[in-house]
Amino acid sequence: MKETYIIGEIGQNHNGSVDLAKLIVELVARPIKEDMFGIYLKPMNAVKMTKRDLNEELTDSAMNMPYNSPNSFGRTYGEHRAFLELNEEQHYEVYQYAKSLGLDFIETLCAKKCLDMLKLFTPDKLKVASRDLTNLPLLAALAETKIPIILSTGMAGKKELDEALDVITKYHSNISILHCVSQYPTRPENVNLNTITYLKKNYGQYKIGFSDHTIGISAPVAAVSMGAEIIEKHITIDRRMKGTDQIGSLGPDGVNRMVRDIRYIEMSMGVEDIYIDKSVEASKIKLERSIATRRTIKAGETITEDDIHMLSPGDGFKWDQKDEVIGKVAKKEIKANEIIYKDDIA
Repeated sequence: MKETYIIGEIGQNHNGSVDLAKLIVELVARPIKEDMFGIYLKPMNAVKMTKRDLNEELTDSAMNMPYNSPNSFGRTYGEHRAFLELNEEQHYEVYQYAKSLGLDFIETLCAKKCLDMLKLFTPDKLKVASRDLTNLPLLAALAETKIPIILSTGMAGKKELDEALDVITKYHSNISILHCVSQYPTRPENVNLNTITYLKKNYGQYKIGFSDHTIGISAPVAAVSMGAEIIEKHITIDRRMKGTDQIGSLGPDGVNRMVRDIRYIEMSMGVEDIYIDKSVEASKIKLERSIATRRTIKAGETITEDDIHMLSPGDGFKWDQKDEVIGKVAKKEIKANEIIYKDDIA
């Protein structure tokens, strides 16, 4: 199976701090050691951040609305958003740090003006938040850069997805589509992982993945087993920190478990066939059954079907080979409840 491209989404979990963003980047880049097999598993592949233009976010009335949530970083929603917004130079600093640790860097640019950041650096990919799938002017501006694009379908149906693809493919077709449900957290009965199968059948020319907002790691791991090639998940240093997304994100232990299980799934998928793997040969010999004696058979006696039954180990005759045993003569005494081997009979 191809390696799953795993994206650790920082989102606003940096709480307005470059240092905290870098700590999350370190978490993303950390290899996963599996003590059971004594191996290191490849960590996440990429980290993602989001850049907003607060003049293009909400109406003035919405931005000036009092924001009294325990997770608020300002008196109004506008002040809250401004506190959480890192500037272009700060994004560049996090980008450089991620690249120094061998990670890809992905940006969600929420407005045309945010493309000014591309003067400082070029992200490996651009991510379109599902709320902007219908923002066709923004999609055109993003596509014009020719940077690979990842679309998230969290608030979109087929119509919205097709219209977005029509705009982007005028410029390029290096596109990935992530099944997503924009419910935070997403309830299990709303996840509908079978959409991944639908997307692979109907949009197979693109890479298909899953942007996950569920609690835990079962949904992304299952998605990989269904053929998802990209997984995106919110991550944080501490789920107890202040912030609306912290509680629904994966902390360090969750990151370890999710990446471990996804990498295991990659190794476990194998081929579409049934066969005896070399790794089970020892168990097959030890545990499988062979034709054995029910009673002590003396030298010169002819073996009948009543004289035999099946016992382990599995290195003797199988039941489908019983005609090679029944009617044969014992060349030497074979004690009761012992395997009958070729050298024992004639």
